Amino acid sequence: MSLSTKELFRDNSYLKTCEATVTHIDERGVQFDQSICYPHGGGQLGDHGHAILGNGIKLAITDTQKDRESGEQIHIIESPTLSVGDKVTLEVDWERRYSLMRFHTCLHLLCAIIDAPVNGGSIQLDRARLDFDLKDPLDKEELTTRLNAHIESDAAISTRWIEDAEFDAQPELVRTMSVKPPRNAQGTVRLVEIDGIDLQACGGTHVASTKEIGAMLVRKIENKGKQNRRITVVAAS
Repeated sequence: MSLSTKELFRDNSYLKTCEATVTHIDERGVQFDQSICYPHGGGQLGDHGHAILGNGIKLAITDTQKDRESGEQIHIIESPTLSVGDKVTLEVDWERRYSLMRFHTCLHLLCAIIDAPVNGGSIQLDRARLDFDLKDPLDKEELTTRLNAHIESDAAISTRWIEDAEFDAQPELVRTMSVKPPRNAQGTVRLVEIDGIDLQACGGTHVASTKEIGAMLVRKIENKGKQNRRITVVAAS
């Protein structure tokens, strides 16, 4: 039987701590009744952080993952001296998470600029990339200029949930060809909207305004096949 973890980060990416109760422990790791930690998926790395015991001892969370078969959220904890029923405070590594949030939102801006399906992507701590199903050439300088114009516009970013049926009737809300956006048990799908710029289904964590991304640079554009353009972005400073 699959154990469900309430994913607090879906509705508030800025939560840094939360109270949680251990619901299951096995060879994969530790599960909690709720969590602020994002599990590796959709190209975004899983969160790191700490599980803080009542006596103040901090146990390192070295990764957060999603079980591919059950969908369970697993926290990989160093020396997990925990038992089912234990209450802890979860604390996310905020500097690391915030970097991932900035890059993830930046990739949504790239999707708004380039009118082509996405067939791959990755979000790292110091860079991010998207692969576009596109054979036409792209210009690094032009993309950098357009990307930073969107960033400087200080556009607000918000999330909302729509019913599965409404989502299925709008295939344009899915930009990725290989990764499907997560659907929850309530029969809804999460949308991320960048005001006036972009709207797409996404389960990742994002900043609240494009200006928070900071200046970015399109570092390189690579041809990864007859119809595959890989674009890598990095922070400009």
